[in-house]
Formats: sequence, structure tokens, C-alpha cells
Amino acid sequence: MGNSFSNLAAFQSLHIVMLGLDSAGKTTVLYRLKFNEFVNTVPTIGFNTERIRLSNGGARGISCHFWDVGGQEKLRPLWKPYSRCTDGIVYVVDSVDVDRLEEAKAELHKITKFAENQGTPLLVIANKQDLPRSLPVADIERQLALSELSPSTPYHVQPACAIIGEGLDEGMDTLYEMIVKRRKSLKQRKNKRQ
Repeated sequence: MGNSFSNLAAFQSLHIVMLGLDSAGKTTVLYRLKFNEFVNTVPTIGFNTERIRLSNGGARGISCHFWDVGGQEKLRPLWKPYSRCTDGIVYVVDSVDVDRLEEAKAELHKITKFAENQGTPLLVIANKQDLPRSLPVADIERQLALSELSPSTPYHVQPACAIIGEGLDEGMDTLYEMIVKRRKSLKQRKNKRQ
């Protein structure tokens, strides 16, 4: 993706929304990306927002405006307005909390079914992979029923450990590539209609 930067240079900043159940590690991911160090966090009541310039791989230098929306049940109605017209969705899953994967699946499918989110690239961060009882990525992909998402929704599952940052850069690179591919496709369709 050597020329991807020039393709997106005309776009000021990517709008990325970070969702997932409470305690999945969304805010830890956000601040690991922002400061490249572990920041002890508290449960998010509402949302956190940060502008982050990605620093590695093909997405190096790309500016992203992240919205990290709280995952408690009473805050989930906020997910729809925050995810509307976003460039990408980062969905963080606790790889150890097997008991809540069905709930995580239901919420993920709900948010990706909104008309405004059809085709929006999805990065699933399988967080806490460093812990002994973490589920392998293939099991998480199956339990979240990602194959049942709309065929227009590109997705990638990235194993990660937000505390040390492992897997986050690779995941953001893949999300960036999916966003570039989608924008090119939308532009080609628009040009064909003209």
C-alpha cells in the first residue's frame, strides 16, 4: 500500500469509533495507541475522544479521530449516533470473558445492521490474548458469527494485548487498508454513475 497515504491525504482525519462491552479494554487500546504506553483507566461513563497520528506500518502518519464509547448496557444506545458515517469501527472483545461473547455478538450485529454502517470496515480486536484462558482468534470469529455479517462489511480479527500494545499496530494497518479499499470502490462507483 505504498501510495495509500497520497490517496487519503485529501481526507483530513479518519473518524474511527471504538465499541465493545464494558471491561473489554477499549480505553486501554485508545491510550496505548495515543501514548504508546499503558495508562491505568477507569470505566468510561460516556465517551473518550482522542486525535491520534498513527506511527507504524502503511498507516504511518495518518491522523485518526477516535471516539471510545462506553460499553455499559445503559450507554449502548449511544453507539448508533457515534458510529453513523464513520470511516471504521473498532470492536474490542475480551478474549477471556467467554460468558459474555453471546452478548458481544448481539451488540456487534445490532450496530453493523444499521443502514449507515453497511459496508463500514470493521476491526475486531481480540484483546487479552496474553492471558492463559484466552480463546483463539478462530473461536472468537466463530462465536461472534462474523461470517453472518453483511457481505458488504469487510472485517478483520486481530489478536492483541492492549496493555503491552501487541497486535494493535497490525490491526490499525489492516483497518486503514480496508478503509482505503472501500473509498476507492465508492469513488469508482460514483464515477461510473456520472
